[in-house]
Amino acid sequence: MRWEKLTTEEVRRLDRTIPVLMNIAAIEQHGPHLPLDTDARIGGHFLEELDKRLGDRVLILPPVVVCTSEHHMDFPGTLTVQHATLLAYVTDILSAVAAHGFSNILLLNSHGGNQAIGQVIVESFGARHRNCRVGLLTWWRTATDALLKVQESGFGGVGHACEFETSLMLHIDEASVRRDRIPGYSHIMTYDWANSDLLRGGRGSLFRTMAEISGGSGVVGDPSLASAEKGAVISRIVVDALCDIVGSLP
Repeated sequence: MRWEKLTTEEVRRLDRTIPVLMNIAAIEQHGPHLPLDTDARIGGHFLEELDKRLGDRVLILPPVVVCTSEHHMDFPGTLTVQHATLLAYVTDILSAVAAHGFSNILLLNSHGGNQAIGQVIVESFGARHRNCRVGLLTWWRTATDALLKVQESGFGGVGHACEFETSLMLHIDEASVRRDRIPGYSHIMTYDWANSDLLRGGRGSLFRTMAEISGGSGVVGDPSLASAEKGAVISRIVVDALCDIVGSLP
């Protein structure tokens, strides 16, 4: 169910333990071949599929699509807000949800730059709303082992506007992908302890702009290995995982 499509009386009648989900995403550059709303479209797609499967067993909030993308600002079109702004805005929305009595709340994150502040949102909100169960799900972390089996590229081949994101966009909206502009592999490695990709974390973290990580291309990984068929498989894996997670909530 979509929160904004219900009437106030319909919301009043809902079981307050129903899981409530919100997508936090991004409007930012995704290389020469993907649109700026890629992260928002991907996050929205996963929740649309979850809604189709679970119907009245899940409640989906309007998304927050402009989030923290300062590290992409070397590229035209990127929109961003400060971490403090996103923290305040999302926490205020979740506080309104809690004020209406809902107790199971999950953020679905579809942008790498939101992971740190997303955890701060969870910690901040959770500490102030002890009667709520609140969590953060980043889509590529929900089913890492299964997704690793789908990846054809080696380490560093999935990151940003990559094999996975391009595959998902080919599955979700093929017409939005500029096929003639899909580049090859791009990922500028750094210290061994800080190297990572979408599915494999490093031993530590090091701040670098997207221009630095991508060598100026805006792409981290290998989108040349993308396909709509692969996107469909990724979608099924992630939505299966989301169904399991949502179903585990009391």
